[in-house]
Amino acid sequence: MNQILQDAYIVSAVRTPIGKAPRGVFRNTRPDELLVCALKAAISKVPTLDVAAINDVIIGCAFPEAQQGLNIARTGVLLAGLPQTVCGMTVNRYCASGLSALAIAANRIRTGECDAVIAGGIESMSMVPMMGNTPSISPHVFASDETVGMVYGMGLTAEKVAKRWNISRQAQDMFAFRSHQKALAAQAAGEFSDEIAPVTIVEKQPDLTDQTIRTRTHTVQLDEGPRSDTSIEALARLAPVFAKDGSVTAGNSSQMSDAAGALVLVSGKYLKQYGLTPLVRCASFAVCGVAPEIMGIGPKAAVPVALRMAGLTRHDPDWIELNEAFAAQSLAVIAELDMDPEKINPLGGAIALGHPLGATGAIRAATMVHALQRHQLRYGLVTMCVGAGMGAAGIFERV
Repeated sequence: MNQILQDAYIVSAVRTPIGKAPRGVFRNTRPDELLVCALKAAISKVPTLDVAAINDVIIGCAFPEAQQGLNIARTGVLLAGLPQTVCGMTVNRYCASGLSALAIAANRIRTGECDAVIAGGIESMSMVPMMGNTPSISPHVFASDETVGMVYGMGLTAEKVAKRWNISRQAQDMFAFRSHQKALAAQAAGEFSDEIAPVTIVEKQPDLTDQTIRTRTHTVQLDEGPRSDTSIEALARLAPVFAKDGSVTAGNSSQMSDAAGALVLVSGKYLKQYGLTPLVRCASFAVCGVAPEIMGIGPKAAVPVALRMAGLTRHDPDWIELNEAFAAQSLAVIAELDMDPEKINPLGGAIALGHPLGATGAIRAATMVHALQRHQLRYGLVTMCVGAGMGAAGIFERV
């Protein structure tokens, strides 16, 4: 018997502020605590939903070990006070982990396996470094030109993209500068207020003068990354950090970050049963492979597939969240897909706001969801490149 697929809807989308790593506001905040904050905030947006009806919580994490190991999704479920009947699963597709979690959640609803799932992402790059604590690479990776790109540093892959697609240093710096300017303008206009769940931090420090413990409590409400002191001149003075004669610098690359995001997805049945208001419908998801040494071009492969699955053309998305892993790869993708620059990252991207790896897909999705609502736009696209040679894309429709 053929089963009729049902639609999956996002009814809540939140994220924490994004802190700089490794010395930013969340340097001493455990990733499971950030995740709990996001989960609680997402659930609070849909108070009529019975939390016992949530089937699963699927969380992306690029380096799921140490403080963010031990299936942090299930840890987050229990620490957030959800019923023990609610399950948890951690998934890893590097930078697309959060978006992949969202895709898995949507597909489980579409097939009728679930009616309510929370999807999201978490990453503390302050506590768990890039590559993890004890990376161990198979020696077979080095055996051929086809696989050795897997061990290239991400910055080196950006250099290769810049060279192959003839992306100049000046173009990269201008792209980075505009990212900061857009993010600063968005903060000033309160564009992120609907999506950000403030995080309260409690810090305790000994005072040796009177032998007491002093407690300081403060609430983080804004992303830490955007810099008002950034200028084209300042960016131009930065030296390349990945290749001696290269063009990729710390200034035109994404920032290492700490953050979490969470989105609540439900079926049409639950929309009616719990009186929920849909924000967007999950239209399609795609992930495609590319050569590892030019992993940054990944969206070039994934976006056309996602558009075709949704029955759309490249002109249809009204709002595009293109993760800015590097200015070089972003510009190459924009050129290859002939994207409208005015539709891309109108509120800034990862160069200014930060890129907390496994959380970024969920964060970019939350930004897109609220932007579609705020500006009454129909279609949104979230896309990103992925380490080891992949690209991922998701398309959403405001309803």
